[in-house]
Amino acid sequence: MREILRFEDVSYSYEEGRAALARLTVSVGEGERVAVLGENGAGKSTFFLLANGVLVPQTGCVYFESNPIGNKTESLNTLRRGVGLVFQDPDVQIFGGTVEEEISFGPMNLNIPLSEVRVRVDEAVNSFALEEYRQRVPHSLSGGEKKRITLADALAMQPRVLLLDEPASSLDPANAKLLEDNLAMLAARGIALVVATHDVDFAWRWAQRVLIFRKGKLEADGAPENIFADAALLHRCGLEQPLLFRVAEILKLPAVPRTAEELEQEWNA
Repeated sequence: MREILRFEDVSYSYEEGRAALARLTVSVGEGERVAVLGENGAGKSTFFLLANGVLVPQTGCVYFESNPIGNKTESLNTLRRGVGLVFQDPDVQIFGGTVEEEISFGPMNLNIPLSEVRVRVDEAVNSFALEEYRQRVPHSLSGGEKKRITLADALAMQPRVLLLDEPASSLDPANAKLLEDNLAMLAARGIALVVATHDVDFAWRWAQRVLIFRKGKLEADGAPENIFADAALLHRCGLEQPLLFRVAEILKLPAVPRTAEELEQEWNA
Protein backbone atom coordinates (compact mmCIF):
# COMPACT_ATOMS: atom_id res chain seq x y z
CA MET A 1 0.00 0.00 0.00
CA ARG A 2 1.42 3.34 -1.06
CA GLU A 3 2.16 5.71 1.84
CA ILE A 4 0.48 9.12 1.48
CA LEU A 5 0.88 10.81 4.87
CA ARG A 6 3.55 10.20 7.49
CA PHE A 7 4.39 11.66 10.90
CA GLU A 8 7.94 11.16 12.07
CA ASP A 9 8.64 11.85 15.75
CA VAL A 10 6.16 14.75 15.79
CA SER A 11 5.43 16.67 18.99
CA TYR A 12 3.26 19.69 19.75
CA SER A 13 2.40 21.61 22.92
CA TYR A 14 -0.19 24.34 23.42
CA GLU A 15 1.42 25.32 26.70
CA GLU A 16 4.92 24.84 28.07
CA GLY A 17 5.50 21.57 29.87
CA ARG A 18 2.33 19.85 28.62
CA ALA A 19 2.56 17.93 25.34
CA ALA A 20 -0.74 17.66 23.47
CA LEU A 21 1.02 15.21 21.16
CA ALA A 22 4.33 13.59 21.99
CA ARG A 23 6.80 11.98 19.56
CA LEU A 24 4.18 10.60 17.21
CA THR A 25 5.34 8.33 14.41
CA VAL A 26 2.56 6.97 12.21
CA SER A 27 1.62 6.74 8.54
CA VAL A 28 -1.54 6.52 6.43
CA GLY A 29 -1.67 4.64 3.15
CA GLU A 30 -3.63 5.17 -0.02
CA GLY A 31 -7.29 4.18 0.35
CA GLU A 32 -7.02 3.11 4.00
CA ARG A 33 -10.00 3.28 6.36
CA VAL A 34 -8.65 4.28 9.77
CA ALA A 35 -10.63 4.85 12.98
CA VAL A 36 -9.02 7.10 15.60
CA LEU A 37 -10.15 6.43 19.18
CA GLY A 38 -9.35 7.94 22.55
CA GLU A 39 -10.82 9.93 25.39
CA ASN A 40 -11.31 13.69 25.14
CA GLY A 41 -7.94 15.40 25.38
CA ALA A 42 -6.04 12.29 24.22
CA GLY A 43 -4.51 14.08 21.21
CA LYS A 44 -6.87 13.20 18.36
CA SER A 45 -7.75 16.79 17.41
CA THR A 46 -4.13 17.91 17.57
CA PHE A 47 -3.20 15.00 15.30
CA PHE A 48 -5.80 16.15 12.77
CA LEU A 49 -4.75 19.81 12.88
CA LEU A 50 -1.11 18.86 12.31
CA ALA A 51 -2.06 16.47 9.50
CA ASN A 52 -3.94 19.25 7.70
CA GLY A 53 -1.30 21.95 8.22
CA VAL A 54 -3.41 24.11 10.55
CA LEU A 55 -0.68 23.50 13.14
CA VAL A 56 3.04 23.04 12.45
CA PRO A 57 5.10 20.51 14.44
CA GLN A 58 7.37 21.96 17.10
CA THR A 59 9.64 18.93 16.72
CA GLY A 60 9.67 16.16 14.14
CA CYS A 61 8.33 16.30 10.60
CA VAL A 62 5.16 15.62 8.60
CA TYR A 63 5.61 14.10 5.14
CA PHE A 64 3.06 14.20 2.32
CA GLU A 65 3.68 11.84 -0.59
CA SER A 66 7.26 11.38 0.72
CA ASN A 67 7.97 15.12 0.69
CA PRO A 68 8.75 16.87 4.00
CA ILE A 69 6.34 19.66 4.94
CA GLY A 70 8.04 22.59 6.57
CA ASN A 71 6.58 25.87 7.78
CA LYS A 72 6.64 27.75 4.49
CA THR A 73 3.33 28.79 2.96
CA GLU A 74 3.81 26.92 -0.33
CA SER A 75 4.64 23.66 1.43
CA LEU A 76 1.74 23.98 3.88
CA ASN A 77 -0.68 24.74 1.03
CA THR A 78 0.40 21.53 -0.68
CA LEU A 79 -0.49 19.64 2.49
CA ARG A 80 -3.83 21.45 2.88
CA ARG A 81 -4.80 20.66 -0.70
CA GLY A 82 -3.93 16.99 -0.27
CA VAL A 83 -5.36 16.43 3.20
CA GLY A 84 -8.97 17.55 3.71
CA LEU A 85 -10.48 18.16 7.12
CA VAL A 86 -14.19 17.91 7.99
CA PHE A 87 -15.02 19.31 11.43
CA GLN A 88 -17.53 17.82 13.86
CA ASP A 89 -19.77 20.91 13.68
CA PRO A 90 -20.54 21.72 10.01
CA ASP A 91 -21.52 25.30 10.92
CA VAL A 92 -17.85 25.95 11.74
CA GLN A 93 -16.77 25.52 8.13
CA ILE A 94 -19.86 26.44 6.08
CA PHE A 95 -20.05 30.11 5.12
CA GLY A 96 -21.09 30.24 1.43
CA GLY A 97 -24.24 32.10 0.49
CA THR A 98 -25.53 29.10 -1.48
CA VAL A 99 -24.59 25.43 -1.55
CA GLU A 100 -23.00 25.88 -4.97
CA GLU A 101 -20.93 28.84 -3.76
CA GLU A 102 -19.91 26.88 -0.68
CA ILE A 103 -18.62 23.90 -2.67
CA SER A 104 -16.83 26.10 -5.22
CA PHE A 105 -15.02 28.20 -2.59
CA GLY A 106 -12.08 25.83 -2.05
CA PRO A 107 -11.33 25.11 -5.72
CA MET A 108 -11.64 28.81 -6.56
CA ASN A 109 -8.92 29.55 -4.02
CA LEU A 110 -6.61 27.13 -5.81
CA ASN A 111 -6.65 29.53 -8.78
CA ILE A 112 -7.59 26.75 -11.19
CA PRO A 113 -9.55 27.55 -14.38
CA LEU A 114 -13.24 28.29 -13.90
CA SER A 115 -14.16 25.43 -16.25
CA GLU A 116 -12.36 22.98 -13.96
CA VAL A 117 -14.07 24.48 -10.89
CA ARG A 118 -17.45 23.86 -12.53
CA VAL A 119 -16.51 20.24 -13.26
CA ARG A 120 -15.45 19.67 -9.64
CA VAL A 121 -18.59 21.31 -8.23
CA ASP A 122 -20.85 19.29 -10.53
CA GLU A 123 -19.10 16.06 -9.55
CA ALA A 124 -19.37 16.83 -5.83
CA VAL A 125 -23.03 17.86 -6.12
CA ASN A 126 -23.90 14.68 -8.02
CA SER A 127 -21.88 12.43 -5.70
CA PHE A 128 -23.77 13.60 -2.62
CA ALA A 129 -27.21 14.03 -4.25
CA LEU A 130 -27.25 17.80 -3.68
CA GLU A 131 -28.66 18.95 -7.05
CA GLU A 132 -31.93 20.26 -5.58
CA TYR A 133 -29.97 22.22 -2.95
CA ARG A 134 -27.61 24.12 -5.30
CA GLN A 135 -29.21 27.53 -4.73
CA ARG A 136 -30.31 26.92 -1.14
CA VAL A 137 -28.75 28.75 1.82
CA PRO A 138 -26.59 26.12 3.59
CA HIS A 139 -27.38 27.32 7.12
CA SER A 140 -31.10 26.76 6.52
CA LEU A 141 -30.59 23.03 5.93
CA SER A 142 -30.75 20.12 8.36
CA GLY A 143 -27.76 18.70 10.20
CA GLY A 144 -27.54 15.69 7.90
CA GLU A 145 -27.72 17.88 4.80
CA LYS A 146 -24.98 20.13 6.16
CA LYS A 147 -22.77 17.08 6.75
CA ARG A 148 -23.21 16.12 3.09
CA ILE A 149 -22.24 19.64 2.06
CA THR A 150 -19.02 19.53 4.09
CA LEU A 151 -18.16 16.20 2.47
CA ALA A 152 -18.88 17.71 -0.95
CA ASP A 153 -16.62 20.65 -0.02
CA ALA A 154 -13.82 18.21 0.70
CA LEU A 155 -14.39 16.11 -2.42
CA ALA A 156 -14.21 19.21 -4.64
CA MET A 157 -10.66 19.76 -3.38
CA GLN A 158 -9.74 16.26 -4.65
CA PRO A 159 -7.83 15.23 -1.49
CA ARG A 160 -5.66 12.15 -1.13
CA VAL A 161 -6.54 11.90 2.58
CA LEU A 162 -9.75 13.00 4.28
CA LEU A 163 -9.89 13.56 8.05
CA LEU A 164 -13.33 13.48 9.67
CA ASP A 165 -13.93 14.52 13.27
CA GLU A 166 -16.97 12.70 14.75
CA PRO A 167 -18.85 12.81 11.41
CA ALA A 168 -21.92 10.95 12.76
CA SER A 169 -22.35 13.26 15.75
CA SER A 170 -26.00 14.39 16.16
CA LEU A 171 -27.18 12.46 13.09
CA ASP A 172 -30.35 10.39 13.19
CA PRO A 173 -30.08 6.69 12.16
CA ALA A 174 -31.13 7.35 8.54
CA ASN A 175 -28.54 10.09 8.05
CA ALA A 176 -25.88 8.05 9.88
CA LYS A 177 -26.50 5.21 7.40
CA LEU A 178 -26.28 7.68 4.50
CA LEU A 179 -23.00 8.97 5.91
CA GLU A 180 -21.53 5.45 5.93
CA ASP A 181 -22.68 4.97 2.33
CA ASN A 182 -20.94 8.23 1.41
CA LEU A 183 -17.76 7.14 3.18
CA ALA A 184 -17.83 3.88 1.22
CA MET A 185 -18.13 5.88 -2.00
CA LEU A 186 -15.12 8.03 -1.07
CA ALA A 187 -13.05 4.99 -0.09
CA ALA A 188 -13.88 3.35 -3.45
CA ARG A 189 -12.21 6.35 -5.11
CA GLY A 190 -8.95 5.57 -3.32
CA ILE A 191 -9.20 8.41 -0.79
CA ALA A 192 -7.70 7.49 2.57
CA LEU A 193 -10.29 8.12 5.30
CA VAL A 194 -9.26 8.84 8.88
CA VAL A 195 -12.24 9.13 11.23
CA ALA A 196 -12.05 10.30 14.84
CA THR A 197 -14.92 8.73 16.76
CA HIS A 198 -16.11 7.62 20.18
CA ASP A 199 -18.32 4.98 18.56
CA VAL A 200 -16.50 1.66 18.94
CA ASP A 201 -19.32 -0.17 17.15
CA PHE A 202 -18.78 2.01 14.08
CA ALA A 203 -15.01 1.51 14.30
CA TRP A 204 -15.43 -2.27 14.42
CA ARG A 205 -17.94 -2.30 11.58
CA TRP A 206 -16.08 0.10 9.27
CA ALA A 207 -12.35 0.39 9.91
CA GLN A 208 -9.49 -1.61 8.47
CA ARG A 209 -7.17 -0.20 11.13
CA VAL A 210 -7.54 1.43 14.53
CA LEU A 211 -5.35 4.05 16.21
CA ILE A 212 -5.81 4.71 19.93
CA PHE A 213 -4.46 7.89 21.52
CA ARG A 214 -3.91 8.30 25.25
CA LYS A 215 -2.50 11.33 27.04
CA GLY A 216 -0.93 12.72 23.87
CA LYS A 217 0.68 9.47 22.77
CA LEU A 218 -0.20 6.78 20.27
CA GLU A 219 -1.06 3.91 22.59
CA ALA A 220 -1.96 1.33 19.93
CA ASP A 221 -2.04 0.90 16.16
CA GLY A 222 -3.44 -2.30 14.72
CA ALA A 223 -6.17 -4.34 13.10
CA PRO A 224 -9.60 -3.95 14.76
CA GLU A 225 -9.77 -7.64 15.70
CA ASN A 226 -6.51 -7.32 17.65
CA ILE A 227 -7.29 -3.94 19.21
CA PHE A 228 -10.75 -4.89 20.47
CA ALA A 229 -9.63 -8.28 21.76
CA ASP A 230 -7.17 -6.57 24.14
CA ALA A 231 -9.28 -5.96 27.25
CA ALA A 232 -6.38 -4.46 29.22
CA LEU A 233 -5.66 -1.93 26.47
CA LEU A 234 -9.31 -0.89 26.24
CA HIS A 235 -9.60 -0.49 30.02
CA ARG A 236 -6.42 1.58 30.15
CA CYS A 237 -7.73 3.89 27.43
CA GLY A 238 -11.27 4.23 28.76
CA LEU A 239 -12.85 2.27 25.91
CA GLU A 240 -15.27 -0.64 25.70
CA GLN A 241 -15.52 -3.61 23.38
CA PRO A 242 -18.01 -3.27 20.50
CA LEU A 243 -21.41 -4.81 21.18
CA LEU A 244 -20.88 -7.57 18.61
CA PHE A 245 -17.67 -8.59 20.39
CA ARG A 246 -19.61 -9.11 23.61
CA VAL A 247 -22.44 -10.92 21.81
CA ALA A 248 -20.00 -13.27 20.07
CA GLU A 249 -18.42 -14.07 23.43
CA ILE A 250 -21.80 -14.85 25.06
CA LEU A 251 -22.85 -17.02 22.12
CA LYS A 252 -19.40 -18.61 21.90
CA LEU A 253 -19.14 -17.88 18.18
CA PRO A 254 -15.89 -18.94 16.46
CA ALA A 255 -15.46 -15.47 14.93
CA VAL A 256 -16.80 -12.02 15.71
CA PRO A 257 -19.17 -10.75 12.99
CA ARG A 258 -18.63 -7.23 11.67
CA THR A 259 -22.34 -6.41 11.23
CA ALA A 260 -25.73 -7.44 12.62
CA GLU A 261 -26.46 -9.04 9.23
CA GLU A 262 -23.35 -11.22 9.52
CA LEU A 263 -24.38 -12.18 13.06
CA GLU A 264 -27.82 -13.26 11.84
CA GLN A 265 -26.30 -15.31 9.00
CA GLU A 266 -23.86 -17.02 11.34
CA TRP A 267 -26.59 -17.74 13.89
CA ASN A 268 -28.85 -19.24 11.23
CA ALA A 269 -26.10 -21.29 9.59
